[in-house]
Amino acid sequence: MTDTLTMEAPTTPKNSMAKRATVASTVGSALEWIDFTAYGAVAATVFPKIFFSQMDPNIGILAAFATFGIGFFARPLGGLFFGMLGDRIGRKNILLYTLSLMGAASFLIGCLPTYSTIGFAAPLCLVLLRFLQGFALGGEATGAQLMTMEHAPQNRRGLYGSFINTGSSLSAALASGMLFVLTSTLGAEQFQAWGWRIPFLLSFLLVVVGIYIRLRVSETPAFIQAHAKGAEERVPLVKAFAQYPGTIFRLLIIWCAPTACFYVITVFSLSYITKNLGLPTQTAFLCLMGANLIAIFTVILGGAVSDRIGRKPTMLIASVLTLAIALSYFTLLDTKNWYVIFFAIAAFVGSLQIQSGVQPALFAEPFPTNVRYSGSAAAYTGANLLVGGPTPFICAWLLQHAGGQTWVITAFCAVVIGASLIAIIASPETRHLDIKR
Repeated sequence: MTDTLTMEAPTTPKNSMAKRATVASTVGSALEWIDFTAYGAVAATVFPKIFFSQMDPNIGILAAFATFGIGFFARPLGGLFFGMLGDRIGRKNILLYTLSLMGAASFLIGCLPTYSTIGFAAPLCLVLLRFLQGFALGGEATGAQLMTMEHAPQNRRGLYGSFINTGSSLSAALASGMLFVLTSTLGAEQFQAWGWRIPFLLSFLLVVVGIYIRLRVSETPAFIQAHAKGAEERVPLVKAFAQYPGTIFRLLIIWCAPTACFYVITVFSLSYITKNLGLPTQTAFLCLMGANLIAIFTVILGGAVSDRIGRKPTMLIASVLTLAIALSYFTLLDTKNWYVIFFAIAAFVGSLQIQSGVQPALFAEPFPTNVRYSGSAAAYTGANLLVGGPTPFICAWLLQHAGGQTWVITAFCAVVIGASLIAIIASPETRHLDIKR
């Protein structure tokens, strides 16, 4: 492996390979996020009726959101598993594995019979495939970030890294747009019968494209250098937790707020707008699509600004802005005015994605190369386990037990944002650190 890694490095000019790595990571990440995001949108609207039809409607929604949360339970396991492998055998190989696994799981979701056809086996298989989706994404998310960060010029790591996290907004926009077209053209009955399967069945084509692009990127210079020195750890995850427990914990808490609030918007809001406010599903998809298209630019803005003023100040400004918007979010939704609803969703998503632009650099820079994948994945996927998966379920449960009053969800958002702000204040600046150490 040493010879292979060494020979890959000089074949392409450094800046050219950095751009190629950014494109490959961004496209691959977006392709995986399309499947993951589409599941959340369909879970909020269709799955309670076709996989949990035997339950009371309110319980069915909770059950559908619980399967959504399974993916987040699997993400830390995938992040830790692929993180250890990535620190030992390289970033490139792992990214090919994760993309293939995500595509296979998503394609099979599109093929699943419903509860009316095979009974209890249907939701059971759904849970298993959702677990595999999350397991794959746990390794993908961090690996794609590191592939870009370790190729990027030091003074532009924030900007280069930000393009990776445009994948979540781009995929949310594409998934929402696809679902909008399907619900508008097929109608509610046909969409529920078979139309929801289309985004998942398209996974096969997306995986072929993603693998082709990633095969054209070399292993990262930082990993090649560490490998040549024999610096890799036998069990990098243990080393990361032994030497950097405080760093992992701070980063995990920092990322709880963007994670929780993102799923309040992209998953729970869909259920709230359509079920509680009684507004059309396709219009909700359209608002979410437009908001996520706008958010692509705020992701890049966050990364670029962090290269100039630092990761910590950018995160602080964005977090305060997120808190201000969260406090009025449901009040704006309750107007039932689509222009106001679109503004609320766009402002909330936009403020969150400023932080997403900073996140790749913020999570990669504190760790040395030999444990970077493991340490970064532990913090990133840990936040998703703690609040990402449970958030739609928690919000639905809170709303039902508060008699439909949304202030409890606003309070939930305020608590997680407040905790993240404290963790940001306690964290050091990392912009100046050498990523090849």
